Amino acid sequence: MMIRYASYFIAALLPLLLFRWFAPASIGEIDFWLLWLLAMVLVSLPVIYAEIALAYRSAEAPLAGMQKLTREADASSLWRGFGWLAALVSIIIAALVISGASTGILTALTELNSAPDVPSFAIAAGLMVIAVLLSLLGVTPLPIGLGLMLVGLLFGLANGLPNITFAMTNVSLGEWARAVALALVSVGAGTGLYWFGQNLVTKQAVTAVGADNHNAQKSSHAHAASEYRATKLVLPIWILQLLVGVVALFISGMVLPPIGQLLYWVGVLFVVSYLLYYSTQQLAHQFGLLVSLVLTFTIALLLVIAIPTIWLVGILVIISSIAVLLLSIFAGWQMKISHLRKSLNFGNEAFYNLWRIAIRLIVPLALLLALIGWVMQWLS
Repeated sequence: MMIRYASYFIAALLPLLLFRWFAPASIGEIDFWLLWLLAMVLVSLPVIYAEIALAYRSAEAPLAGMQKLTREADASSLWRGFGWLAALVSIIIAALVISGASTGILTALTELNSAPDVPSFAIAAGLMVIAVLLSLLGVTPLPIGLGLMLVGLLFGLANGLPNITFAMTNVSLGEWARAVALALVSVGAGTGLYWFGQNLVTKQAVTAVGADNHNAQKSSHAHAASEYRATKLVLPIWILQLLVGVVALFISGMVLPPIGQLLYWVGVLFVVSYLLYYSTQQLAHQFGLLVSLVLTFTIALLLVIAIPTIWLVGILVIISSIAVLLLSIFAGWQMKISHLRKSLNFGNEAFYNLWRIAIRLIVPLALLLALIGWVMQWLS
């Protein structure tokens, strides 16, 4: 049951985790809200459709699925880089969030006069060890993490929402860059997480049929194929991202009391464990489970200890943008039209054509403009 809703948990949790890193200083900028909504429609929605379509076509997780799809499309192995980058992106997100959690927990304990005499990076390393151990539980920690985070936020709401003054400001490429980040990596689009979640559901369904009941298995696949439409999977995820994203933007400036902070950051720890579980499962296709677990832990630990938080944000932006660019170009230009049409199964050919234009042209152009915007911000 928990596996079935993993994608929905991720859609609800990632905005709460990541919006604080990419939201503008003033949440009342109306033009930024409009840019974010535009990016959600023109960039995020087509990318999630691409993830779900490739998940359905490959019937594998992202890393293994890209190997299968590139062979099927007779495309260069370069496009398989999406699977590797998606696994790396999840580790970077985990490191970024753990870095924030260590600072937040230390701040809360200081306010309670209970701060340990250890540096922040040592706390971060300890939290990463706990997260890796929790990752062995798979999907199970997600609802626990969501519950703890919501309870922590309720403590903050008891003190009232931050005052927001809405006003129009000048539109810039920097604003567009933040809007695209909020519409992609901050809601999980293009990270392979929804692809992976759909693959978990597919594997669970196949297991439930039973390997020894061949006829029932064939009947189940035939029924699933006739009922499948990508829109039934994509729109609930996208709408949930949109709703939680609005809430996350409104509360991004909210101050939590010490107990609320501790509950929130402990909940974050449970959510991070799923990100590490995801990356471990991807790498296990190539290296085996034990080696992948050690590799995931090592990379995450190095990132959280050696790389400053602000640098992690920049690294996340660059690598996630490259990953989404690979995904969009592969889905739009390399995949066979007939395969994608069947995988998306739109009820109207016009919707397919609109999606194809978006994934081939609009998404890559939006990403390039966003990267230019980030570079301009970093240089200034």
